[in-house]
Amino acid sequence: MRSLCCAVLFALAVPVLAADPTVSDSVKPFVERDAVAGAVLAVAGPQKALALEAVGFADRENKVAMTTDRLFWIASMTKPMTAAALLMLVDEGKVKLDDPIEKYLPEFKSAMVIGELGKDTVLLKKPKRAPTLRDCLRHTSGMPFGSVLDTPTIDAVLLRDAVRVYAITPLTYEPGTKHVYSNAGINTAGRVVEVVSGMSYEEFMAKRLFAPLGMTETTWRPAGNQLKRVAKTYTPTKDGKGLESMPIRPLMHPLSDAKRQPCPGGGLFSTAKDVTAFGQMILRGGTDAHGKRLLSADAVRELTGTQTDDLLNKGKGEGGYGLGFSTTRKAKADGPAVAGPCGHGGAYATNLWIDPDKKLVLVYMVQHAGFANDGGKARGAFEKAAADLYAK
Repeated sequence: MRSLCCAVLFALAVPVLAADPTVSDSVKPFVERDAVAGAVLAVAGPQKALALEAVGFADRENKVAMTTDRLFWIASMTKPMTAAALLMLVDEGKVKLDDPIEKYLPEFKSAMVIGELGKDTVLLKKPKRAPTLRDCLRHTSGMPFGSVLDTPTIDAVLLRDAVRVYAITPLTYEPGTKHVYSNAGINTAGRVVEVVSGMSYEEFMAKRLFAPLGMTETTWRPAGNQLKRVAKTYTPTKDGKGLESMPIRPLMHPLSDAKRQPCPGGGLFSTAKDVTAFGQMILRGGTDAHGKRLLSADAVRELTGTQTDDLLNKGKGEGGYGLGFSTTRKAKADGPAVAGPCGHGGAYATNLWIDPDKKLVLVYMVQHAGFANDGGKARGAFEKAAADLYAK
């Protein structure tokens, strides 16, 4: 009896050590109150992974846990990858950012801009200047978001044919005078990659970007085991108190269908690990993990520095859009390769953020459409937790 009492007293005297905090702790409350179904969270420095964690469910209805190898439709996070591909050709001297599109795609020589728009009439005129490749990548080309061929899906037609339709669609404003988010512009840049490189856009991305970075899970058409690992997409219920599953609406189904076409503006599926590899390449100033250069420092500066002047930030001149990246600083010719914190999100709330000040890459992977609930706050909670735990 005495020995039992001693054992109990000893157990009471030993303090219970709390588990070390993790970045996934920040998102668990959102999962518990059905604000998001689940997420994969990644944090990395320039050379090594710091955290790769999963939280919640990949399939809520069947209680299938989220795992770190899940694939997600990253949507517009494809844009900075497409921009990086075009900048590779800039580095090689094969294209110049301020060249007019028509230099590479002659169908744009007949481009017209809407001069007057009446109730029953449209007056077209020649633009004051031709849209350029730089305009394509910073969303100042005058092109609308897309065309009739992009509806209801963005992956139903060949890139060549999609771009031909953009060329005969009137510009909605004078190039360089506004910032209008445009899949059409990014898709056109992807078509220039094809014409200049002599490879299909899909082949160029695979050989020149994904393979060197070890992005083996990044694909346009998840099939086989990959298809089984695509996380389900959820949207808030009408009352905002729960979640319901939904298909990926802008894409053709089945996702593995060989007839689906790559969309430079938003077609990729990927994993947190693969997206992190791309982010690390940018954070390192354009080199892969072994020091091989994929992009020049000048190219990274162009990608990550604000290119939209005061079009987006009411005269402050810093935050805005670079080339395929949302940005926070203007690039300086003699400044660091990564001009400032930058990144890009996707339609279903995925996000990549690269912070050269904290020397961190943050990747937030979910499949969450719409924010009728507070699910949109989960990414901010993750980013704060990552900074608290890992920022130098």
